[in-house]
Amino acid sequence: MQWWAWMILGFILIAAELLTPGGFFVLFFGLAGVIVGFLRLADVAGPPWVQWLLFSGISVASIVLFRKPLMARFGMAAPKQVDQLVGEIGNALDDIAVNVIGKVELRGTPWTARNVGETPLTRGQRCKVEKQEGLTLFVRAE
Repeated sequence: MQWWAWMILGFILIAAELLTPGGFFVLFFGLAGVIVGFLRLADVAGPPWVQWLLFSGISVASIVLFRKPLMARFGMAAPKQVDQLVGEIGNALDDIAVNVIGKVELRGTPWTARNVGETPLTRGQRCKVEKQEGLTLFVRAE
């Protein structure tokens, strides 16, 4: 492939990364295309099969080496939390014995809740969310 074709491919892939909400994958393929384009321009890239091997190797190596630091740099390394209910205060809608499931109202919505405290909850009693697993809250008396 000609050097300019590698450059065009590389810039198209970089533009695709900028235009899509990706996780920094296509960027590294684009950079590899540009690098292979420069190597081809310097006439050190060899025959086409070597160029494709270089493109693949540079892409994979750069993803392995640079993706995680780049994600951390832009604050994308940690999974996103939509909402955190731990520490919130709710009201028991039922009498809930120790280690039994009942209903708790939190933010105006009824939730399934398990009493993980040492004392039973009575209807209307305030309780604190200790943990959340899916749609089940683990609560104890406040």
